[in-house]
Amino acid sequence: MNAPQDLARTLADIAARDAQWHSFVAVHDAAGAQRELDRALATGGALQGVAVGIKDIFDTVSLPTAYGSPIYAGHQPRSDAAIVQAVRRAGGAVVGKTTTTEFAFLHPTGTLNPNAPGHTPGGSSAGSAAAVAAGLVPLAVGTQTGGSVVRPASYCGVVGFKPSYGALPTPGLKPFAWSLDTVGLFTRSVDEMARWSQAISGRPWNAGTGATPVFGIAWDYPWEPLSASGRLALEAARRQLQAAGATVRDVTLPPWVGDVFKAHDAVQGWEAARALADEMAFHADRLSPILRGYLAEAARVDDPAYAEGQRVAAQGRGRFTHLFDGIDVLLTPGAPDEAPQGFGSTGASTWNRAWTLLHGPCLNVPGATGVHGLPMGVQVIAPIGEEALCLRAGRVLEQARAAAAARR
Repeated sequence: MNAPQDLARTLADIAARDAQWHSFVAVHDAAGAQRELDRALATGGALQGVAVGIKDIFDTVSLPTAYGSPIYAGHQPRSDAAIVQAVRRAGGAVVGKTTTTEFAFLHPTGTLNPNAPGHTPGGSSAGSAAAVAAGLVPLAVGTQTGGSVVRPASYCGVVGFKPSYGALPTPGLKPFAWSLDTVGLFTRSVDEMARWSQAISGRPWNAGTGATPVFGIAWDYPWEPLSASGRLALEAARRQLQAAGATVRDVTLPPWVGDVFKAHDAVQGWEAARALADEMAFHADRLSPILRGYLAEAARVDDPAYAEGQRVAAQGRGRFTHLFDGIDVLLTPGAPDEAPQGFGSTGASTWNRAWTLLHGPCLNVPGATGVHGLPMGVQVIAPIGEEALCLRAGRVLEQARAAAAARR
């Protein structure tokens, strides 16, 4: 963990090295950082001055907030987002704003992937994932509407945690789809994630003791087949967990999971068309073609389609607990594959959308690699409200991987 006296070094490091990665869009000067540090230490919070990056989709008083769009260049909010306040109350020192794709959709940022040169860092929380992967900050805040925490964490080889919907506060977040938008966090280890997410949330998530969870792995999915890299990652996780003495069971996903996956499109589209209605009506020429086209298509999602999507989502949440009959947590790939080559795309949220709509906690555990040796994460999924279980299972997997590496 960064000691308080390291904050000046953090700022110097960002100034010296972030030209490689472009993970920050705004950083405090020395005086602003000192004010952040003094406030953090005065709280006595568990983070004790840890340097934190905040995704530029959240309002901040002391730093500009552009939401990844030229429409809001230089915008200076008059209040801090609730998650920024929570980070500070926990003792975190906000050092800067990390890049976001335009309004947290798909138009790529200029951020590069520190652990996969020439490949996308993912999105929409590109800067938060890259800043942690590059070692610029130990903790960063992001959001997930489809796969915007878990996917970039998988691509960049870091821990990404999307708690249950609403478990971390969203006021002060520029919404994209309000029944999906979920605040998440990035760290370098599961242990850090458990400790720091507990401090920020004020909930007992750092439950390091208890019976070893039973892990389930699904090998067939209703949206697309496992890629070769996804299969490699899951096979490695199974070997490592079994070698550590954990029980791993093969499971079959019920057909309703596919219905939930499809429902995500209607729910997100209907809400996005309304959340960004002013931007589309008055600033369409300043939107990227990919977002402008999406919003035009999303406006065609009618009320009955949205109502049906929400009905399927609610029904799925009612059935979600039964998905864990005989297991405690489910393992899937964190992303479809290794990070796609080039920077024209942030990749697909295929392996995250259903779980985001179901509102359960999801954790990317890094350490696996795909067929080309690039980072490939394994996603740990737990029932709604079971953050402590999700993190405990992630710690078991992380430790099993470390033990396997030590034996090599």
